[in-house]
Amino acid sequence: MSPSSPAASLSKARAHAALAKPASLAPAAPGFDIPLGDDALRVELTAPGILHVQYRAAGHAPAPTIVIDPAAQAAPAPAAEISRDDAGVHLHSAQLDATWDAQHGELRIGLPGQPPLLRQFALGSLAHGRLSLIHAKGEPMYGIGGFDAWEPATAGLLRDGYRAITAGEQGHAGAPFVWTTAGYGVLVDGVGGQIALGDTRIDARMFDGGLDYYVFLGDPHAVFGALAQVSGRSPLFPKWAMGFTNSQWGIDEKELLDIVHGYRSRHIPLDNFTLDFDWKAWGQENRGEFRWNEHKFPDGDSGKLKTLLDAQGVHLTGIMKPRIHVDTAEGREATEHGYWLAQSDAAPDYFSGKTVRELDFSKPEVRRWFFNDALRHSFATGIVGWWNDEADDVAVDLQHMDMQRAMYDGQRAMTDLRVWSLNRNFYLGAQRYAYGLWSGDIRTGFASMAGQRQRMLSAINVGAMQWGMDGGGFKGGTPSPENYARWIQFGAFTPVFRVHGELGQHRQPWVYGPVAEKAATDAIRLRQSLIPYIYSYEHRRRATGIGLVRPLLFDWPTDPNLRNDYDAWLFGDSLLVAPVVDEGQTVKPVYLPAGEWTDWFSGKRYAGGRTIEHQADAKGWSDIPLYVREGAIIPLAPPMDYVGQHPLTELEVELFPAAHASRFDYYDDDGKTYGYEQGAYFLQSMQLQAQDGAVSFALAAPQGSYKPALRSWLLKFHGHAARSASSNGRALEGFAGVEALRASKDDGWAVGQDRFGPVTYVRVTAGMAQNITLGR
Repeated sequence: MSPSSPAASLSKARAHAALAKPASLAPAAPGFDIPLGDDALRVELTAPGILHVQYRAAGHAPAPTIVIDPAAQAAPAPAAEISRDDAGVHLHSAQLDATWDAQHGELRIGLPGQPPLLRQFALGSLAHGRLSLIHAKGEPMYGIGGFDAWEPATAGLLRDGYRAITAGEQGHAGAPFVWTTAGYGVLVDGVGGQIALGDTRIDARMFDGGLDYYVFLGDPHAVFGALAQVSGRSPLFPKWAMGFTNSQWGIDEKELLDIVHGYRSRHIPLDNFTLDFDWKAWGQENRGEFRWNEHKFPDGDSGKLKTLLDAQGVHLTGIMKPRIHVDTAEGREATEHGYWLAQSDAAPDYFSGKTVRELDFSKPEVRRWFFNDALRHSFATGIVGWWNDEADDVAVDLQHMDMQRAMYDGQRAMTDLRVWSLNRNFYLGAQRYAYGLWSGDIRTGFASMAGQRQRMLSAINVGAMQWGMDGGGFKGGTPSPENYARWIQFGAFTPVFRVHGELGQHRQPWVYGPVAEKAATDAIRLRQSLIPYIYSYEHRRRATGIGLVRPLLFDWPTDPNLRNDYDAWLFGDSLLVAPVVDEGQTVKPVYLPAGEWTDWFSGKRYAGGRTIEHQADAKGWSDIPLYVREGAIIPLAPPMDYVGQHPLTELEVELFPAAHASRFDYYDDDGKTYGYEQGAYFLQSMQLQAQDGAVSFALAAPQGSYKPALRSWLLKFHGHAARSASSNGRALEGFAGVEALRASKDDGWAVGQDRFGPVTYVRVTAGMAQNITLGR
């Protein structure tokens, strides 16, 4: 077997990633064993709604792969009953039933008191890396993998037939995970293989031998929550990463500072500038792969450039490659210590023309050397984010993930400042290492832009929640002004908002003329105003496994119109966006799911469960199809040029009361460190409901030890002109209008009118429990 064959490569991946059994999979979990000769199949309930099925050869449990989180917290064993009779064994809990039918040789899994959702047969085949599950006919299936940068994305979100389980080529996201809106998901603990989806079957084959799997029961929210519990939660990105990133290839220090000045003088928000090859002395001696290029960035090595940019609220990200030059001091060091990747051959680099070779990041000593010995100074002098490019050869194990592990482990060992990264593909487990995915070196143009929708949502469907793209397109030259403006509007409603182009291309808004500049600037400013809302979902992703963006089918799983819909998505709980992606479009059909929706810009209301016609601005590109969900709770920040430019002492909260209760957890922390892991955060839950002619709004007592600058909430209740307002049973002072209320700085209320119609303004003190009631 050659060292680069899939089986050898993937066995190596399992070997280098194998870790101690996670504490969360407690041996005391209720379950039972099915004897299979000298071997056994262990079936156990590891958490409510999570069943683990594991083949144990000669009684020995296999080591988990990188897919499973080794640091999961131990959880109390869930309550369950185990009963045995001549027919087999039955496990019963409040959330899940599992039955071993000895007569028919089947393991049946489902909800209590209902027909089984899944039936496993041929149990012994798990020893050979094969799994077969039977399910009800015609269930829609999702997951497994997304799309690389080049393949057609015509399949959308639905999955069927044979599909490889791999990280794939650039832009691809993969996971040994398949799920359905019928109420379950299946996670296979393995690295590499294939899943075949039939009308009534799920067949999995893993290349690395033995196989165990997890079944998660529930709606999509519950399934992804369970996935995060088993595979691992993602750490928070720094707060600046919620803003706008300008990436550029072909730049020096003077141009960088000129561009930053261009943003600041126009008050176009910018939080991050990402540097391509230019920032480092690529191919030069004296650690040229890891240090500043002193000719292009003369103030980089001294830290002066960092000081200049820190003062303007701009952070720097630097590109990194998985290869280094062979004939350099660090290359000779790699040869001496055996750091080279065996599957990688020495070859000329396309940029420097000199011989390079890839490092083997599966080795802990390589990961330590790469960051601690090589990158430490560049990090200290301003490169505070990592853009890990080109570590996406499918024959190279988990190179992309291990390269980011080098950055994550190295930076965390050195400092408490949070890690941020972008990487060009994804395999489940990578999310534990502050891992962002971008869709690769995509082309410019409307067709390419339109295809990013299904690329994003299919990546999210396998757990790659932090997704972004090269806004404007990387290859193919300069986008048209319309294409650029529409791409910025699209990007403003993705998890990672950035632009990029190939060598010499510029993606600044003012490059594309005044009409495009205004449309793009308005979108970037809207994104910046939503940072408090966006950052709260950064916390939500860590807590629940579901991020800022999700397909509509997560929330309306039984709506047949959404089975393969990627034209629109939820941006948090409260906003639905369906960006214009067709050139010259004047009317864009938008399907709104059940409920009431309000156009963010016009205030017009729509009943859901139908398709509406959005009137698109084909000349000024000034519109974004953006709709507010009933029950919405949306905190907004005042305009700023970058995150943290001014302290947030008061936040406005847009509220759209509905008959059903809605909830939002406002979250804040220092935005920089991992103090939140020790409780240094501010979390205040909000609940909103309109009932019996009144509106109630509850602010819970805050959690966490962090004390933000926030002193008050300015609550804006839409669709309701109140006659009275009280807090905790006491009447609030009334003011003649919102301007008088603002000027007073006191708690109180006023009524007025805005684009949404009647509005009641209420100011209350932040950071304390309150129950606010509006009367008609």
